[in-house]
Formats: sequence, C-alpha cells, structure tokens
Amino acid sequence: MIRVLVADDQAMVRTGFGMIIDAQPDMTLVGEAADGVEAVELARRLRPDVVLLDIRMPRMDGLEALRLLAGPGVADPVRVVVVTTFDLDEYVHQALRNGACGFLLKDSGPALLVEALRAAVSGDALISPSITVRLLAHLNPPAAPRPGETSLSPRELEVVRLVARGATNAEIAARLFITVGTVKTHLGSVQTKLGTRNRVEIAAWAWERRLVG
Repeated sequence: MIRVLVADDQAMVRTGFGMIIDAQPDMTLVGEAADGVEAVELARRLRPDVVLLDIRMPRMDGLEALRLLAGPGVADPVRVVVVTTFDLDEYVHQALRNGACGFLLKDSGPALLVEALRAAVSGDALISPSITVRLLAHLNPPAAPRPGETSLSPRELEVVRLVARGATNAEIAARLFITVGTVKTHLGSVQTKLGTRNRVEIAAWAWERRLVG
C-alpha cells in the first residue's frame, strides 16, 4: 500500500484528497496536517511514502516544510508532491529545487493526482501538463557546467531531452527503440553524473542549459 499524508489548511481539501486516495486499491491515507509545522512533524513521525503538500499554509508555508523534508542536505528525504491553487513560476521553481517529486494544480483532477502519487513512489515525477513547458522554459539563464555533465553520452542526452519534454520511460523507450530497463539504466547514469535526484531535476537541468527547443 502507498501510504499518503495530506497537508492543507482547508479541511474540505484534505477530505476531498483523502476520499480520492482511499478509493484506490493500492493507497491509504495515514494522516492529515493543517499547517506546515504539523506536516513536518507528522511526516517525520509517520514516514509516509508520499506527502501531498499545499504551499500557502499557516505557521510554516509548504515550501519551507518541503525544504525540511526533502531539500538539499536532508539525509533521509521524504517524497513530496506539491499541490496548490497558485500557478506561479517562483513557487514551482523553488519547489523543484527543494526536492519536490511533482507539482500539481488543485484543479488537475483525481486521475492526475493518483498518477502523481504513484510516480513519486516509483522514483518518477509528474508536473501538471498545463505548466510543464512554460515553467521549465523560463528558468534562469544557462548555469555553469556541473562536474560530470560534459561526459553525458549522445544517447544519455537524447534521454534527457525527452525527459525534459515530459515523456515517460515507456514513451522514451518507444521513441528511441530501446527497452524500458535500458531507459532506467541511462537515467541512473545521468543522475550520477549530474548529481540530480529525480527526473524533475534532470528536466530542470536540461531547460536551464537550453537543450530543449
């Protein structure tokens, strides 16, 4: 079972997400938090498989809670999917850099929410299609090369570009005429070389360096 913690300051939203989660045969709601402080405390105590985290909450906002649970330097990060009403680039950029495994708008619908939870658990990531290209295309100007990134093979660069366009492992495999297992092997190599933790960070890296048109 995929154990999910929901953090949102609106009781109706928590109830709605809980109903969607409990309706899935492979998911269960293990806790609810009404603010960022409670979200961090419950996540550390309950160790859910995924935390659904709102951004605008009292006492501590979701971005700070995300940094404490999954940000750079966290020894045992928790998988976090950010779900918010606010489609603001600054929120999305900070969430991705603080370790989010996904970013959804609250009106994305139940199917996408469930898909994002399953993706997070499998080590994948999902961003609302309505904002993926727009937000990644407007990242900061190209950054200085990281150690190892210049050693990416041509095939690894192909995989990276497809990841940046939002393709799943199965779609990448079909496009490049390779197996899904081979795609996973390439992604593992890319993550090691770039020092990234998931495909969201890989996508951000590709867009920062203008590798995707």
